[in-house]
Amino acid sequence: MEERKRFFQSKVAVITGASTGIGLGLARKLLESGAEVFLSSRTAAHIAEAAVSLRQYGDKVHAQVLDVREEKAVTDYMDYVAARGPVDYLFCNAGVGYALPYADVTQREDWNTIFDVNVFGVANCVHAMLPHLLKQKSGHILITSSVAGISPLPYQTVYVASKYAVYGFARCLRYELEEKNIKVSVICPGAVATNIFYRGLDYSLNFDLPQPPNAIDIDQSGNEILDGIQNGQEVIPVNDDARELYKNICAGNADGVEAFLQAVKEMNLATFRKAAAMQQ
Repeated sequence: MEERKRFFQSKVAVITGASTGIGLGLARKLLESGAEVFLSSRTAAHIAEAAVSLRQYGDKVHAQVLDVREEKAVTDYMDYVAARGPVDYLFCNAGVGYALPYADVTQREDWNTIFDVNVFGVANCVHAMLPHLLKQKSGHILITSSVAGISPLPYQTVYVASKYAVYGFARCLRYELEEKNIKVSVICPGAVATNIFYRGLDYSLNFDLPQPPNAIDIDQSGNEILDGIQNGQEVIPVNDDARELYKNICAGNADGVEAFLQAVKEMNLATFRKAAAMQQ
């Protein structure tokens, strides 16, 4: 813990999608480690609740309503933060989930909504902050993808497509920016206890279902992300299943990957059946 505090003490971090879930857990762990955190979310009530939950950290907490789909708003916000001083970490974490058999995906608008947040929202944030990082000749960009960015997940097709996109984006950026003294990492969470897949695209809670049995809590996910940063990881899998999957992919272990995919398929099918029963 002391080593972590020395590492993150007085660092400045910007986190999008930070009012709940992985972003909130990450903000809390950074604040515990002495960092100053600028957290944002598109939902005013949620970001206000997050700020209240972090009030013990005083003026190290800065909360802002921000929709990453709005390019000008993102640019204005990143300019505002950077004008206060150097930014050490940009966490592009805002995202929406989407789990549905592809045969039931009926609206092109759903594709647009997911990509506007999960892909173009990330691009907006990087595009707005990058000039400041280049000017200061330092910084670390961290983009939240998913295990869905490194492996297909049955019944999450549209979501997977968006997370593959940002995984590739992050990996490319790493090579383009390494000579500029700017680090880039991609975060690939497995199951974390959040409501991301149980909410509609309008952010309303559609149904309440048990979390996957292997889901870790948001504080543990925050700890694992900070460990990955301290260890200099380019790819940061979050939770044991994600680490095992990434290990199997890197090792070319097709049987291990197939076993994971079949387990996900069965779990998602069971989830849809429970949801259908609840809505009858």
